[in-house]
Amino acid sequence: MKVVAAMSGGVDSAVAAARAVEAGHEVTGIHLALSRNPQSYRSGARGCCTIEDSNDARRAADVIGIPFYVWDLSDRFHTEVVEDFMDTYAAGETPNPCLRCNEKIKFAAVLDRALALGFDAVATGHYAQLTESADGGVELHRAIDEGKDQSYVLGVLDERQLRHSLFPLGDTPKAEVRREAAERGLLVADKPDSHDICFVADGDNAGWLEEKLGERAPNHGGDIVDEASGEVLGQHEGTYRYTVGQRRGLKLGRPAADGKPRFVLDIEPVSGTVTVGPRERLAVERIHGVRPRWCGAAPTELAGPDVTVQLRAHGAEHRATVRVSSGPAGSDDPSQVDIALHEPAYGIAPGQAAVIYDGSRVVGSATIARTERVD
Repeated sequence: MKVVAAMSGGVDSAVAAARAVEAGHEVTGIHLALSRNPQSYRSGARGCCTIEDSNDARRAADVIGIPFYVWDLSDRFHTEVVEDFMDTYAAGETPNPCLRCNEKIKFAAVLDRALALGFDAVATGHYAQLTESADGGVELHRAIDEGKDQSYVLGVLDERQLRHSLFPLGDTPKAEVRREAAERGLLVADKPDSHDICFVADGDNAGWLEEKLGERAPNHGGDIVDEASGEVLGQHEGTYRYTVGQRRGLKLGRPAADGKPRFVLDIEPVSGTVTVGPRERLAVERIHGVRPRWCGAAPTELAGPDVTVQLRAHGAEHRATVRVSSGPAGSDDPSQVDIALHEPAYGIAPGQAAVIYDGSRVVGSATIARTERVD
């Protein structure tokens, strides 16, 4: 096959490209230029989106012996990922930009361009596995290395995209990937993994949002209110600085009557109200999702001991029963996803993704629109 290897400049994508070559594919390496101004993204060798990363990717391609190009997708990245990040926070929700990047950029814009240029597939360094289903389809499964599994951020891919994807590292622990990189002479073998949001230069989400949102922010300040008493406990400088489940940075100045810490329970961006309360009030037992994305055929109901949902990129699995129904008449959403958790989960925020599993298989995902707390 003719394969495009998306090379971020990190160790994983470099080894994935090398393995694709060894598998007999005709491989071309590409690096995505995602910033309109590269200096505005964080500096340092962190494995994603910097000038140094582009140079590291080019050097790795030279060692592997494959052609290498840079694809400028900065405008689309800004619209689909950065603007979405700002809009979601401004709406009082909590986005996952890496998941959105996979959906809109790496496996939409990149894959579409690759197919148009005559390539057959896109290979990445994601830790996940693809297998053939009983009916000849393709299934997305968790990686062997549970600590590095990235199937959660791939839960937005449909079956067509999966058919044109390669994940060469899914059957290998991360430590072995680093050893292999060193044996291949790849200088990125010991390069640190990237953990921060690539377009937030210093990792300060709140500061970045304050600068970028400007007058777009619906409320630059408001009250921090105790849920139980309704008492105003303090003031804040913008709802975008908070997320449901947050404990640190509330700066209330005085403890709760029972001495227990307070957590953010709710965010109302229009009035600017941030509601806080005890941890037990974060307990959620039902989740309502919208904009589902299915990795195969859309289900109507999923139940049983192997059905789980994951609510954060590296969060725990929660046993659940999942039902899919038609959206309201006239709605932009053709279907809605209702998730009943068998045991409560804590600190679940609208805007996050609920990724649904049946055993190790990824069934699909939905964006959390609202939750219902335990009474």
